[in-house]
Amino acid sequence: MTTRLEQLLDKRIGIARRIDTLVMRTVAARLGVTVGASTTCTGRAVLRPGGGRIIIGERVSLVSRSDATALGVARPIILRCLTNEAAIEIGDDTGLSGTVICAATRVTIGKRCLIGADVTIFDTDFHPHEPEGRRYAAPDWPRISERVTIGDDVFVGTGALVQKGVTIGNGAIIAARSVVTKDVPPYSVVGGKSRQDD
Repeated sequence: MTTRLEQLLDKRIGIARRIDTLVMRTVAARLGVTVGASTTCTGRAVLRPGGGRIIIGERVSLVSRSDATALGVARPIILRCLTNEAAIEIGDDTGLSGTVICAATRVTIGKRCLIGADVTIFDTDFHPHEPEGRRYAAPDWPRISERVTIGDDVFVGTGALVQKGVTIGNGAIIAARSVVTKDVPPYSVVGGKSRQDD
């Protein structure tokens, strides 16, 4: 049974969601970001397509407010393309909470996925591998980047880290705080540091 206060808080979050969604859609349109119908945003989403492409499917939920999700979030949604060739694609009916996605090539998330609070997904090492001048050297993006593909119906638990070159198969479950460095087979459950050492 919900209290009157809880009902008022839920109503406030609903009003904020409508306003935040309108703001996100306005910003997205100005930046050339594609946003599907019925996609909602609660809290501020940071959209940075640069010269790349961000495509958000139908009925996607973007949550950047701690009071709008069970675990809360430590940061806003951040979707950032690092190169003109980069693309981020989020499938229909997917939910993200406090998720950061950085793409130098391509990050694809399938349909009906649940991306838990404060998950980080990236397809690049961000910096050159050679130690000399690493801080100031321009990245050789094709050399240090490899696409990430997350299939349909995947659940990625809170705080997980999905690194470059990974494919996560349909229906897989990634446990909270996992570091995913290798491919994950469909309909499997992985936790800790995932490896497929063959």
